[in-house]
Amino acid sequence: MTLFESWRKRFDRHLAARLPAADAPPTRLHQAMRYSALLGGKRVRPLLVYLTGQALGVEAEKLDDAAVAVELIHAYSLIHDDLPAMDNDALRRGQPTCHIAFDEATAILAGDALQALAFEILLANPYLNEHSRARMGLELARACGSLGMAGGQALDLAATGKTLDLQALETMHRLKTGALIQASITMACLAAGDLPEPQTRALARFGEHLGLAFQVRDDILDEVGETRTLGKQAGADRALGKATYPAILGLSQAQAHLEKHHQQALRALENFGEEADPLRALAEAVVVRDH
Repeated sequence: MTLFESWRKRFDRHLAARLPAADAPPTRLHQAMRYSALLGGKRVRPLLVYLTGQALGVEAEKLDDAAVAVELIHAYSLIHDDLPAMDNDALRRGQPTCHIAFDEATAILAGDALQALAFEILLANPYLNEHSRARMGLELARACGSLGMAGGQALDLAATGKTLDLQALETMHRLKTGALIQASITMACLAAGDLPEPQTRALARFGEHLGLAFQVRDDILDEVGETRTLGKQAGADRALGKATYPAILGLSQAQAHLEKHHQQALRALENFGEEADPLRALAEAVVVRDH
């Protein structure tokens, strides 16, 4: 079993245990929550929590709840992004999206409940002191609010059918995708206690460039990938008139831009030793993935 598989196995066990039981009332809502959160996925954000914590010598027990919380926020965002009022997607991770498998009202409520559960879990972590829990909650709230993920989605919707320049596109994705990725790293830093400022800044830079690299790769895969492999409809961004890196830069320049952010992410870790090798490996996995 690889290191990533080992962490994913641990994470999936904790995630399943933290979600309400499918047979607990209100059953349809709880079934929808479990359906969306347990459907699979790359688990990049939880892995970032664990691998950053590992690099900083943090015990896994202090990281489990932060990993679950950030993935629940991600799951809620996907449910809402897939709704007809947003991206109107019918397929997610190779399965019907939540509003297709259940109904729109249940999907909205499932997203709302997953968001609330994320903060409940994070703020009740028995392995961290009250101050650390509060700071984690603040970081996650900022990352998913109007100046983070939700704001990025609003910019994305407003940009549909329009041509953005590269700076505007990167601003949008720093919020929509990057903020939650950076929060995953920041929460692990908070679990480590008082870190030297240079370490914190370096890990923040790593998260910033990794988040942008992640989005560039997503945009490229929408152009060149296949629905069967992606687990969602290929070409959906183009069909909706979304602002993407290939649309603005062309495919070859988008690939070069991806590699630029990949290298900048790696440079951010240059003062770390082999303890950060798993983070470097994850960055590599992000830029070469096929789904």
